[in-house]
Amino acid sequence: MKPIQSSEEFNQIISGDQKVIVKFYAGWCPDCTRMDMFIGEILEEYSQYEWYEINKDDYPEIAEKYQVMGIPSLLVYQNGEKLAHLHSANAKSPEEVREFLQTV
Repeated sequence: MKPIQSSEEFNQIISGDQKVIVKFYAGWCPDCTRMDMFIGEILEEYSQYEWYEINKDDYPEIAEKYQVMGIPSLLVYQNGEKLAHLHSANAKSPEEVREFLQTV
């Protein structure tokens, strides 16, 4: 997963014509740490997507704009539009993440 370092970079990444997945997280978040334990395998399975991560605490305006209330959250973007959003409550297991990715 590639880290996003600025708001400008975020906007550039989500504006492409290919679907990208952005994980919103925070360093203090135990559920984010839990997701990190299983996400590597999912990254390999869904390698057709570019995967990025952004620290919600560093970019609260982006999190607010895209209704990221809980973390970790996975959002799918294409052409600058949010296509799908896996909220933190439904991102607790590899099975839930895979089920979400099958719908995008």
